[in-house]
Amino acid sequence: MSTQTGTEHVLPVSQTEPDTEGRRFKYYDLCMAAFVTLLLCANVIGAAKLTTVAGITFGAGILFFPLSYVLGDVLTEVYGYKRARRVVWAGFVAGGFASFMSFVIVAMPPEAGWPHQSAYETVFGQVPRIVFASLAAFWVGEFANAYVMAKMKLWTKGKHLWSRTIGSTVVGQGFDSLIFYPVAFLGIWETSAVITVMFTNFAFKVLWEAFLTPVTYKVVGALKKAENVDIYDEDTDFTPFSLKG
Repeated sequence: MSTQTGTEHVLPVSQTEPDTEGRRFKYYDLCMAAFVTLLLCANVIGAAKLTTVAGITFGAGILFFPLSYVLGDVLTEVYGYKRARRVVWAGFVAGGFASFMSFVIVAMPPEAGWPHQSAYETVFGQVPRIVFASLAAFWVGEFANAYVMAKMKLWTKGKHLWSRTIGSTVVGQGFDSLIFYPVAFLGIWETSAVITVMFTNFAFKVLWEAFLTPVTYKVVGALKKAENVDIYDEDTDFTPFSLKG
């Protein structure tokens, strides 16, 4: 049973990672499914579209992608770095598979009477450069986010959740933006547009995280109570090259 201190939910006895080895959690799989869904929506629907609202230009994927970082923070905070690492790899493989299948489906010859091939190519055609940029930025950004989140939990002794959700997002989204936009669009868009979108999207993503802080608190508190766990990554191997969870 959990107790409350201010707005944070804290279990009477914190559990480190070895105490939860092999344990089956109630909501971990659902969180993984939600994370992968958000990632696929961001990559398929909004990654390459520029939009301008109220005179501000930004990438349309911002409607989805920052939510994956919020959920990544929740996963690391509740289930620990190792399980968050498995989710990042699941998202990475799903994104790669979706991109590959988009390429295959677009390349298949259309039926002679089907008039929508050009529109289909415009919407679902995969540019290898953008795919590489997206996957590389996601991989680096998400692992940086999870690492900072887990380390800051140790530094803050589990207090001030807002500081590590926002702090980890600044680092993770920073890496993500610095990798994705130049690699994907430099030389295709105007350089000024690349720089503008890179910085505006970074700012919006961090603002999204800050805006959703009350929601993050509620979700983290509810999950910790439901799972009866509060993991601190004290002896965790932080290598990203592992599927052990």
